[in-house]
Amino acid sequence: MASPQAPHVVIFPFMAQGHTLPLLDLSKALSHRKIKVTIITTPANAKLIGKDTENHPNIGLVEIPFPIIHGLPHGTENTSQLPSMEFLFPFLMATKQLQKPFEQVLQGMRVSKSLPICVISDFFLGWTLSSCQAFGVPRLVFHGMCVLSMAICKSVCVHMPHTKAKSVLDPIDLPGLELPFDLSVSELPAQLIQATDQNDPFFQFMSDVGQADCNSWGVVVNSFEELESGTVSPFETFYENGARAWCLGPLFLYDKVEGINKPISQKQPNKLIQFLNDQVTLGSVLYVSFGTQADLSDAQLDQVGLGLEEALVPFLLVVRSTTWSPPNGLEERLEGKGLIVREWVDQQQILSHRAIGGFFSHCGWNSVIESISAGVPILAWPMIAEQSLNAKLVAEGLGAGLGIRKTHDNLGSGIEVSRQAICEGVRELMEGEKGRDARERAQALGRVAWRAVQEGGSSHEALNKLIDQLCAISGQ
Repeated sequence: MASPQAPHVVIFPFMAQGHTLPLLDLSKALSHRKIKVTIITTPANAKLIGKDTENHPNIGLVEIPFPIIHGLPHGTENTSQLPSMEFLFPFLMATKQLQKPFEQVLQGMRVSKSLPICVISDFFLGWTLSSCQAFGVPRLVFHGMCVLSMAICKSVCVHMPHTKAKSVLDPIDLPGLELPFDLSVSELPAQLIQATDQNDPFFQFMSDVGQADCNSWGVVVNSFEELESGTVSPFETFYENGARAWCLGPLFLYDKVEGINKPISQKQPNKLIQFLNDQVTLGSVLYVSFGTQADLSDAQLDQVGLGLEEALVPFLLVVRSTTWSPPNGLEERLEGKGLIVREWVDQQQILSHRAIGGFFSHCGWNSVIESISAGVPILAWPMIAEQSLNAKLVAEGLGAGLGIRKTHDNLGSGIEVSRQAICEGVRELMEGEKGRDARERAQALGRVAWRAVQEGGSSHEALNKLIDQLCAISGQ
């Protein structure tokens, strides 16, 4: 009698680093459970994904060609290659042309009798729903956001409280949601309140992917139940088909639970490792990084550098800009006190280093969940997308960080936060009473995060239940 086939899951990430990495972590968690995983991506993205998953024999890659589109630079297959975010919409539209090759992959799986128990695809790839329905395969959607931020965004789209507010500073009411903080119109993601023209192509695209989201079988969330207290059930009410939100995170921890506190990777720049190892005082270094999408002006980076210098706190600053040069003499004055790095760094391992005591962050959800898991408090400076909601959650909802004071002065040159505000925020986080409280809270949450992914933990159990339900549906 032939042995039963291992369950098979297809994962289709959106071609952006922040969207892809959590799904690779989920792929590894499934692989550990002897589940066959097929990741669908394009050739340029496959090279990076292959390196990250090469030690997991249950994970395979299928490449489909990225279309050549007028208006996109030739060879662009990832948002990190876009000259600016003005090219995001043409990039999103290009991904719709991946539907036919995606369906050819599913057809090949049908012929070989290896159709998956589900497809987990990114929110932006909403067209995958109709393909999955045609092949009788459940589609789960991945947003890359926490449940609270998703619930707020959906509620705003339904109730449109910003249209009723007298002032952008007035608190808004979101029926059915009990928020752990007051929220004003000014703190909502700009895309939510600006997209009002129903004939606008971007509005239509977002409406389509939103509709596909609401009709999907379930939602995969890179968070843990204890962090989302009281929010999951109200969020699920937006899914009239009974879809569940599965809190399975922090996804990156599954691969680490057997080797907690691994030494910092030698792939890191040598000067970075040496700088961190040379710090005598535990938790004395501030890690500063603002993600892979938002671009700071050179004038704003000047303010960051000078503010960090004035704070007199050891720091590690990661800079993406190819045009910024530190103000005259700054790097020389910082010798041994601060380090500016332009190379790629392994953020998870930096945050887990004994020298790191705080994270000055844009509050992308991946950064938030990684910082919380490492027990590191955050100085929050949200910039784009739902980061303002994440920042509110961190600072006011969880008490695991502080907010930065944005300037209302006319400093010009794209300066949003002054050197004085940066200096004050850094000192309070690293040396002040509020910073100490935030650190204690972050450390407590970090312990809960690790427990969530271990056997018997909330996320570990949720992943088991998800697999069991999908296997039951598919008859495996």
